[in-house]
Amino acid sequence: MSVVQSTSPQNPTDLVVTVAEATGSDVDQAVRRARQAQRAWAAAPPAERAAALHGAGEAVAAAADELATLVVREVGKPRAEAVGEVARSVAILRYYAQQVFDPIGALHEPSSGGRGLAYTRRRARGIAALITPWNFPLAIPLWKAAPALAFGNAAVIKPAPQATACALRLAELIEPHLPDGLLAVLPGDAEAGQAVVAAGDVVSFTGSAAVGSLVASAAAGRGVATQCEMGGQNPTIVMPDVDVAAVARQVAYAAFGYAGQKCTATKRVIVVGDPAGFTEALVAATEALGLGDPADPATGVGPVIDQAARDRVLDAAASARASGGRVLTGGHPGPGAGWFVAPTLVDNLPADHLLLREEVFGPICAVSRAGSIAEAIDAANDVRYGLTASVFTNDLDTALRCADGLAAGQIKINAPTTGVDFYLPFGGERDSSFGQREQGKAAQEFYTSLHTVTTAVAPT
Repeated sequence: MSVVQSTSPQNPTDLVVTVAEATGSDVDQAVRRARQAQRAWAAAPPAERAAALHGAGEAVAAAADELATLVVREVGKPRAEAVGEVARSVAILRYYAQQVFDPIGALHEPSSGGRGLAYTRRRARGIAALITPWNFPLAIPLWKAAPALAFGNAAVIKPAPQATACALRLAELIEPHLPDGLLAVLPGDAEAGQAVVAAGDVVSFTGSAAVGSLVASAAAGRGVATQCEMGGQNPTIVMPDVDVAAVARQVAYAAFGYAGQKCTATKRVIVVGDPAGFTEALVAATEALGLGDPADPATGVGPVIDQAARDRVLDAAASARASGGRVLTGGHPGPGAGWFVAPTLVDNLPADHLLLREEVFGPICAVSRAGSIAEAIDAANDVRYGLTASVFTNDLDTALRCADGLAAGQIKINAPTTGVDFYLPFGGERDSSFGQREQGKAAQEFYTSLHTVTTAVAPT
């Protein structure tokens, strides 16, 4: 029997959980139960679904301290961010408890000239197959599962192995408020994920571009509605008219908070004009973040998730040096036995360097220079990703040019690339996303299908 083991990244000898990996048979059984439960759930009054989601939110709120501690332990998220993630999880459940009451269609003028009825109506798709990552082990499963459930679907979740304990505990809290079998968590790796995707009537994935492309192909080949969020190579443009120290603090946290392990983390800083002053401030802000035990409230940067992730950051820093770039700070392992790596800031890279082209999921960020705002926008867009981008400026014209010109699904003005509002649509352009947006009002469109009903007057 294959097992899934999750260990703490700050203390790899700390085994958080060991569970059996879900087999194809396990997935089939869970899907059968979910499909049986889903029929009655979709037919239930909206108030019943709303009450269930509200109750689930209250259960999560009651376990807030326990959940935050588990998030810190299992995925190494700094305590302050873990507490914030639990609060967001509660807010997501409460938000979708109210979205249950949103309109599900529209009335139209019938072609018969006023006699009869023509209307549209949304219906649940069935089984929502959800593949979720480890970096937001509570919020991302919920921002997928909560709307799926709200609009009458069942939810089958395959969490990342590194976040298995968080997913199982979340399910334990929520399941008592739902019909038996409506929600299932199926631990495992690629094989379990493939089985879940193959069983879904609608598929939502968050993870790497390589895996996301496989998920999109598998689901789209079956004609199943699919959305995949697949990361970014997110730029921040800094104009010369900003408060350098204040902006540097925001950019440093956007790049290195939670060890840069967010799909919205800043990976490139493009300074318009002379970069020296801002680069100096950014180095100081980076070094002030605090690298260490994520359970310590003073820590801003904890460990990366595993040894392979740390090796990728260190290899990228070594490649930067070998290519003639400068490592301004970091580029070496952090203290302790865990998977710590110092936040790493580099500059003077050649235009084709990995750090200016691809996502390295960890605490490493590159600084470059642009001679004008037009040049900065071109540089920001000159990658295959387009998830989020930001610009810091006091000039309205510059802000509007960036809002119009940046090729990203989420554009921030005088705000960091990180941070996602759960009530607004989220997704990217190009290789960052496939399919529709998720979250907010867009969620109803994705987790339901639209049916057109025409009723004519009976012939006489």
